Amino acid sequence: MDNNTGKEKFQDDRLAPMHTTEHIVNRTMINLFGCGRAISAHIEKKKSKLDYQLERQPSEHEIAQIERIVNDVIAQCLPVTTYFLTQTEAAERFDLKRLPDSPSSTVRIVKIGTYDECPCIGLHVANTSDIGCFSITSHSWDENSKCWRMRFRLIQPKKIASHKKERATECQ
Repeated sequence: MDNNTGKEKFQDDRLAPMHTTEHIVNRTMINLFGCGRAISAHIEKKKSKLDYQLERQPSEHEIAQIERIVNDVIAQCLPVTTYFLTQTEAAERFDLKRLPDSPSSTVRIVKIGTYDECPCIGLHVANTSDIGCFSITSHSWDENSKCWRMRFRLIQPKKIASHKKERATECQ
C-alpha cells in the first residue's frame, strides 16, 4: 500500500505519466466541452479517474474523440516544462484554489508544449513520448449532480505494439 498522500503523492515519479496525462485530458475537456478542469481526481500508477462537471453526458462518439485527441497530443512528443510566476501574476491567469496554501511568493506552472499550462506542484514526464497510450476503460454519468466520471489507464510504450497500431506514440 502506498503511504503517500496529498502533496507527497504527486512527488512520486511513478505517477508522473498519469499525472501528466491528467493535464492533457483536462485541456481536452476544456476545449471540447467548455468545462473547467476536473473537479475531482484520483491518480494512481495503474488506473486513474477524473470527474467533470458537465451540462450533459458525453456521447460515445465524444468519448472516442477525447481518447483520440489525448493520444494525438501524446504522439506529438511535446516537451513538458516548468516556469514560475509571482502569486499575483498566477492569480490573474489561473484558478489557484486547488493548490495547497503556500508561504512562497511564486507559483510553479507546468507547460505541455503549447497545448496546456496550469499551476501544479507535482512531478511530470519530460516529454509526452514518455507517457504511453491513453485508454478510457469506463465512464459513468450522474444525472443529479451532472458529473461525468472517466476511468483510464496507460499502456506503456513497450506494450503498444500489441495494442491498436493507430494509437502508437513512438516519436518518428
